[in-house]
Amino acid sequence: MEQLSSAYMERFQPNYSYMFKFEEKFIHQDTRDWMTDHWTNSLYFGAIYVALIYAGRQWMSNRPKYELRGLLTVWNIALSIFSIMGVVRTVPEFYHVLKNYGFYHSVCVPSFMYNRVSGFWVWMFVLSKLPELGDTLFIVLRKQRLIFLHWYHHMTVLMYAWFSYTEYSAPARWFVVINYSIHAMMYTYYALKSMRYSPPQWIAMMITALQIAQMIIGFAITIWVYQMYISNNERECNITMTNIRLSVIIYVSYFILFAKFFREAYFNGSKKAKNLYKAENSGDVLKNYNKDKLKNN
Repeated sequence: MEQLSSAYMERFQPNYSYMFKFEEKFIHQDTRDWMTDHWTNSLYFGAIYVALIYAGRQWMSNRPKYELRGLLTVWNIALSIFSIMGVVRTVPEFYHVLKNYGFYHSVCVPSFMYNRVSGFWVWMFVLSKLPELGDTLFIVLRKQRLIFLHWYHHMTVLMYAWFSYTEYSAPARWFVVINYSIHAMMYTYYALKSMRYSPPQWIAMMITALQIAQMIIGFAITIWVYQMYISNNERECNITMTNIRLSVIIYVSYFILFAKFFREAYFNGSKKAKNLYKAENSGDVLKNYNKDKLKNN
């Protein structure tokens, strides 16, 4: 599948009515070559990230917390706008492929990388997983509760996204579009909370439910791709067995962690759950358990 020509891939491309200059200049092979040479840096970044979390929490242990409300608002707004742009520029290609070529093509043929628009925003998506580690900086400096879900999710997404890009993993089309969409809603919600607005509680619950749904969809697609991989079907699927194994580990672990949060936050009748519910009414629970950024807003 990786040997398919650009001319062949261009058969599957939608026509965008407008292209920005930075999209027109995008050359997918250059970015793939760079990532092939540098994706292992994500492992080092992950190790440094965990070390800085420990060092930062130690450093802040005897210091007063920083409010950083204005900076946090700007941060969330910036990530919200970025995610919305990602949705706007990747969904048309995703819809075009599903409508005209079907499910198989959407999960097995990485034609999205050969389109300058969707290819650019997939590249931006992968790179964005590094600066998104900055979410944790606000938690540490504001002395908020940092849970395993938060830093594990940030670190492993960075590593997996960088590795998958080197392979042009075809199912990434689904992951990128869904993740952009959820982040667009999530960071908009965070921005509103950091500006002291109070969106209805059901929005926080919906965002978490969508994240759980994302893990279910991702796992189901991975199993379908695995069946294609081991079958004698003549149709190929652009994914490696290593990527399939990593996908299963990641999706299952994320599902367990997000489902645990959802149960404790909304359905557990224990004292702990009641405290979580109380925290949610003050705008804390989504950050504490989902991204750990909204406590004490």
